[in-house]
Amino acid sequence: RITRDKKGMDRGLFPTYYMHLEKDENRKIFLLAGRKRKKSKTSNYLISTDPTDLSREGESYIGKLRSNLMGTKFTVYDHGVSPTKAQGLVEKTYIRQELAAICYETNVLGFKGPRKMSVIVPGMNMNHERIPFRPRNDHESLLSKWQNKTMENLIELHNKAPVWNDDTQSYVLNFHGRVTQASVKNFQIVHENDPDYIVMQFGRVADDVFTLDYNYPLCALQAFAIGLSSFDSKLAC
Repeated sequence: RITRDKKGMDRGLFPTYYMHLEKDENRKIFLLAGRKRKKSKTSNYLISTDPTDLSREGESYIGKLRSNLMGTKFTVYDHGVSPTKAQGLVEKTYIRQELAAICYETNVLGFKGPRKMSVIVPGMNMNHERIPFRPRNDHESLLSKWQNKTMENLIELHNKAPVWNDDTQSYVLNFHGRVTQASVKNFQIVHENDPDYIVMQFGRVADDVFTLDYNYPLCALQAFAIGLSSFDSKLAC
């Protein structure tokens, strides 16, 4: 469950997002928090395992989500350092991994049809562990590899196309009761080989409350960041 907190002076522009695991009897366990950084040219969210410490320097900093200038393409990183900063540092420096890339197809006509999004994540090995993906420059990034169609050890996912419903005069998806409010932000992510296996679904249940369900091969950080990107993508909405 994702909740959006807009309280405070600038929270309308820079809300904080919290991800909780839902348990029985309405119990919730905190997992992750995310907040947009203020002094960043592009959308840049810090993700932390401590809801009270959303700083880059904090020990709980676990990763970040960054968009391009247009707000249509996003990359999810873990807490490692960028390859440019890593040069000249000790060999053992932890170069950051790219954990996911999200690409929204621009909807220039403003047509209120369904969004189209692609999600690219590193592949899994025979032990069902994620293959580390540490590009040394932009040409090796997930987005570059996807655009060049060099998809070795990468997985490409897409949102499931909603179906037009004549009764409601709208596009609909079956969330099996997990999503209760219509929103352009609602989506399901699938692999084309098996469109019935929902890798992730995300949708609104109240004004500032969203459900997020995810499956193998995603982890909580990947799923949370993909959800955050959907709050932000501008042109694609």
